[in-house]
Amino acid sequence: MRSISIVGRRRTTTPTNEPRQPFGHRLLGGLTRSQIARRLLPAGTSRDARVLLAARAVRAFGDGFVSVLLPVYLLALGFDAVAVGAVSTATLLGSATLTMLVGFQATRLGRKGLLLAASLLMAATGLAFAIVHSFWPLLVVAFVGTLNPSSGDVSVFLPLEQSVLPQMAEPKARTALFARYSVAGTLAAAVGALCTGVPTWLASHTLVGSVTAIELMFGVYGLLGLMAFGLYRRLPADVEPTHTRHVPLRESRRTVLTLAALFSLDSFGGGLVVQSLLALWLLQRFNVSLELAGPLFFWTGVFATVSFLLAVPLAERFGLVNTMVFTHLPSNVLLVLVPFMPSLPLAVALLLVRSALSQMDVPTRTSYVMAVVPPAERPAAASLTTVPRSLASALAPLPAGYLLAMSSFGWPLVLAGVLKGVYDVLLLIMFAQVRPPEELSTAVRRDTEPRSTVL
Repeated sequence: MRSISIVGRRRTTTPTNEPRQPFGHRLLGGLTRSQIARRLLPAGTSRDARVLLAARAVRAFGDGFVSVLLPVYLLALGFDAVAVGAVSTATLLGSATLTMLVGFQATRLGRKGLLLAASLLMAATGLAFAIVHSFWPLLVVAFVGTLNPSSGDVSVFLPLEQSVLPQMAEPKARTALFARYSVAGTLAAAVGALCTGVPTWLASHTLVGSVTAIELMFGVYGLLGLMAFGLYRRLPADVEPTHTRHVPLRESRRTVLTLAALFSLDSFGGGLVVQSLLALWLLQRFNVSLELAGPLFFWTGVFATVSFLLAVPLAERFGLVNTMVFTHLPSNVLLVLVPFMPSLPLAVALLLVRSALSQMDVPTRTSYVMAVVPPAERPAAASLTTVPRSLASALAPLPAGYLLAMSSFGWPLVLAGVLKGVYDVLLLIMFAQVRPPEELSTAVRRDTEPRSTVL
């Protein structure tokens, strides 16, 4: 049976026995949410990977606005650039220490349980920063909490998630999955950076003071920790490894230790220009306000997201190590040039171009480490390459803050670019011939294919 509706003189018929689809469903071409989610993941990936990507995005959203608001908040409380560097150092040192404590016990204690506990710690960190105003208590909270002064992820969550993701994808899809993982975090952090103008809007349109408005944002950061807790609860039971005995590094020990040393050099350079200190430099050098800093870091995040996506086809074509080096090295040259720019538009232009190149090594680096070690040694390898990086990165903000207190020229940016460039050259020299299994199989196929002869 069909019902007839008349609008003006136009007659239309609508089947009464067929359910009407929501307008949003029709806009998306009839795709369901689960179908859309599957298309966002690379082929050969488990659906459970969506949980980790969603949790990564939730946490990164908080990191996006906290990393920019942190120096502004500390300056508003009466602290100087050295104090900003000290708090940034404490956050990174605490993350490295906590990662070291739990990384090698991930198999015994359970990765899911550790992720849930870290989420609760994130909630407590946001609450503490919202209510604590004295320097030394803030320093303690920064050390034991999960606050992240960087636009990237340097927290205890990182090695736990990195050791889980490879078992959710086939080898050929591993790099693409890590790229999606990086995209989810960077894009969410970019959107979070846009929210740095919220405290200013609240202070100008309501009776809330500027410091109180920033404290409310730290409260939001704590709520995001609870959201991450809810997401991690959805992880399946088989997220834990099938073996119950902790497996230390054996076959891959030398390789992982060498990579950890190189990554530490790169991370020390990166620690000199964490987003909190970069925001502080822009504030000192060009008097950049929060309203301008938010969109700036949003677009650097968007450009970085593009670099994550480009990393996958480049890695398939040129290899993981070549992709890491030949995209990262030019970005470091641009970083050295930024302080020499005489105006804000020129400095911003270089920062944006650098962002489009600098992050291609992130998914490729993680995929490379997970590929060149046996599966049973991946948790230990993830921790051993993450902890030294975090420690090295943690040592850098304090001297960077001291340099910024001495001069607004931007010496931390110059030093960071030089050190990171040295890392690129050493990585190419030492690991150009150490290929992951999928690249070796591709090379074998190419060698066995018949070659045509041109007469």
